[in-house]
Amino acid sequence: MGPWRAAQRFLNEIKLDQVESVQVELYGSLAKTGRGHGTDIAVQLGLNGDDPVSIPVDEVTPTIEKIQKTCKIRLAGKKEIDFNPEHHIVFHMDYALPYHANGLTFRAFYHDGTGASHTYYSIGGGFVVKEGDEHLSSEINLPYPIEKAEDLSAFCSKLNKTIPEIVFANELMWRSPEAIRMGLLNIWEVMKLCIYKGCHTTGTLPGGLEVTRRAHPMSSKLLGTRTYRNVDDWMMQISRGGHTFQQILKWVSCFALAVNEENAAFSRVVTAPTNGAAGVIPAVLMYHVCFSENFNGDDDIVRFLLTAGELGSLFKKGATISAAMGGCQAEIGVSSAMAAAALTECLGGTPEQVQMAAEIAMEHHLGMTCDPIGGLVQIPCIERNTMGAIKAITASQIALESDPSKAKVSLDTVIRTMKETAADMNTKYKETADGGLALHISVNLAEC
Repeated sequence: MGPWRAAQRFLNEIKLDQVESVQVELYGSLAKTGRGHGTDIAVQLGLNGDDPVSIPVDEVTPTIEKIQKTCKIRLAGKKEIDFNPEHHIVFHMDYALPYHANGLTFRAFYHDGTGASHTYYSIGGGFVVKEGDEHLSSEINLPYPIEKAEDLSAFCSKLNKTIPEIVFANELMWRSPEAIRMGLLNIWEVMKLCIYKGCHTTGTLPGGLEVTRRAHPMSSKLLGTRTYRNVDDWMMQISRGGHTFQQILKWVSCFALAVNEENAAFSRVVTAPTNGAAGVIPAVLMYHVCFSENFNGDDDIVRFLLTAGELGSLFKKGATISAAMGGCQAEIGVSSAMAAAALTECLGGTPEQVQMAAEIAMEHHLGMTCDPIGGLVQIPCIERNTMGAIKAITASQIALESDPSKAKVSLDTVIRTMKETAADMNTKYKETADGGLALHISVNLAEC
């Protein structure tokens, strides 16, 4: 997502009408796992003028195949130039830029012999920082500025408000109440459609590992193979009573598998907080929608996503949400903490219990490495989303039955610990495919 957004930004910062050719250079972890993560695909689509939110999923592969076949690309969908991905996308495997492990440079060459070069950093979750802007801060003065969990706690206590109420008030600085609500409900719509699609798609995932999809057979065993009119009809059938504990566990895993199998197949997912960890939050929210006795409709969807987003922001500000910088604790760990906090909020937890749930979830992901086999977001990434979802639900239940005043570890402490752990972690365990399972599992990736 970050490289795609960087490509779009690059097009807005050059003299498009004067471009004769472009080159993209990928550095560090972004280069080492670039093909497996589809970074080369993302930059091509970004340069081609396609948007990740609106491009029809079934147009992704044909668009890339056309670029490869014709060696042409339409910059911003307007200006056609020669572009051969094999030559114009360069992978610097052994060199990383200083600010962040996920760096990439775009170069534009103009007809008159001049040109422009811009470097960007994909810092996780689709967020992009341009070189030179690393230390710039937002000019928006929020009514409730939050840098640490203790700031959030102070506002909740002083104003007697919940976490989503505080977050909603801050969001009003950018958009109207109606737009906030509609935007969040649209996010949920994409999430549940992604789950539905993943649960109804068979076959093998692309990339060369020959990983077989498991969400569809699991869903079929749980619910049968009848045809449903739409995702809401399907969810209604799932929600009907009589589920055993084991069945609910299987459904949570199924939801998470579905999303990340779709991600591995370059389908549409919601970055939450990253694509590799995109299955945890939808799975836990779907669990709440389908199985919680006190689910409160759209209001709960809004509360859940506002809370999850704020908790993710705390980790982004205090540590990292990039596996290239912090290992998988920064992706699955953060997503689990976000989901645990959001579920606790919707189940009636206090702001203190909400933060406690996030702390518990992250505490038990500390030190998790990122070692994708073949650089693909498949093994162990897909299954890790199921683990993150189950841990989030467990953390929420523990927090709801606990007295936060007696907690020994605060959320700020665990965020600081996560940052220190990330700094100490060997680089080969940070999304490079140079260590762990990636090193010890021999595979043939001829298709990559």
